[in-house]
Amino acid sequence: MTRRHCLMLPAGAPALKAQEKLRVGVIGLTHGHAQGFLRNYLKRPDLDIAGVSEPDASVAARYREGFQLDRSRLYASHAAMLEAVKPEAAMVFNSTYEHREAVELCARRGIPVMMEKPLAVSMKHARAMLAAARSSGAPVLVNYETTWYAVNGPIRRMVMEERRLGALRRIVTHYGHRGPKEIGAPAEFLAWLTDPVKNGAGALFDFGCYGANFATWLLGDERPLSVTALTHTNKPAVYPRVDDEATVVVQYPGAQLVIQASWNWPYSRKDMEIYGDNGYLITSNPRDYRYRWGAMKQEESASAPPLAAPGDDVIRYFAAVVRGQIRPEGLSSLENNLLVTAILEAARESARSGRTVRIHSLATGTQPSGPA
Repeated sequence: MTRRHCLMLPAGAPALKAQEKLRVGVIGLTHGHAQGFLRNYLKRPDLDIAGVSEPDASVAARYREGFQLDRSRLYASHAAMLEAVKPEAAMVFNSTYEHREAVELCARRGIPVMMEKPLAVSMKHARAMLAAARSSGAPVLVNYETTWYAVNGPIRRMVMEERRLGALRRIVTHYGHRGPKEIGAPAEFLAWLTDPVKNGAGALFDFGCYGANFATWLLGDERPLSVTALTHTNKPAVYPRVDDEATVVVQYPGAQLVIQASWNWPYSRKDMEIYGDNGYLITSNPRDYRYRWGAMKQEESASAPPLAAPGDDVIRYFAAVVRGQIRPEGLSSLENNLLVTAILEAARESARSGRTVRIHSLATGTQPSGPA
C-alpha cells in the first residue's frame, strides 16, 4: 500500500499554537542551505534559534556578522552547544559525512534531528543513524526543498490516492543546476561538495538523492531490484575529484526510475515525469504541472494550491513531529531515506564497476514516532 506524507494530527492531539516557538540548536554552517535557512527563518515568531555550533572560526565569524548572531549563542563545539543550550530539536547544516556524528550526539541526549539532504554517504553511516534513532527514541528526518512544493498535493491525490495514472511504470526525474562553482556556492560548501568522502560523490549524491527520494515515496517505499548507473566528469578542470554528470536507472518489479542528476544543466531545475499504464503527470516547477489520462483527448495544465499545514513548511512540520503531534512519514522519513541511501550507494558502485548492482535485501526497520 502506498504510504502518504503524514499531514493529519492523531485524534485528540492538540493543535500547535501559531506563536509557540520551536527551540532549535543549529549544528554546522558549512552547508550552503544554512544561508537560506537563516535568511528565511531567523526572525520567524514560531522559531527560537537557541544556539549555533560551527568549528570553523572563519565561517562562524562570517555568519555572525552577516546575520548579526548573538555571540553568546555561538559555539565552536557541537557537543558544547547541545549541553549548554539543551534545545528541543536540532537542525543540521554540515557535510553529509558529518551527519552521523550529529545524529549520534543528539541521540545521546534524546534530541530529534532534521538534516539537509541527503541522509548519508553510505549504508554504514545510515545504519548507524538508524541504530542511534532506535536507541534514543528521537526522530531523525531529512529536509529536501522539494518536500514543501505545492505540486506534491495533486501528485499525492491524483497519482497515489485516486490512481488516475493506473499502475506506475516509469518515473523520470531531472535535478540540478549549472554546477556549485558556477552558481557561486560558498567556499566551505564547495570544498566538501567536491570531496568524494565528505559528499559521497559529486552530482550523483548532491542531486540524485531527490529522484530517489520522490520515487521511493511514489512507490510506497518499495525496494528496488537493481541499480545501473553511469557517471562522468564533463568539466575535469572544475571538478577533478567527483562526477558532475550522473544517469541512474533503478529497476523495480513493475516500474523503472531514471534519475538524471547534473551539474551541467543550463538552468536550475527540479522537475519530474510520472507515467502509468493509464496516463501521465509532468511537473514544471513547484506549483505547475501537466497531465493526461484515460479517455482525455488532450493534455491539460493546472497550478496546485498550497499544501495543508503543517505539511507546507519545514518548521511547522518539524515542530509537529518533535511534539508528537504527527509521525514522520513519507519524503522526510528515515525509512524513505535509508532506501535513498541504498540506491545512491548501489549507483556509486555500479558506476565504479561498470555493472548492474542488485539490491538483495535491506533491513531498514521503522523509526521512532516521537522523542524519548
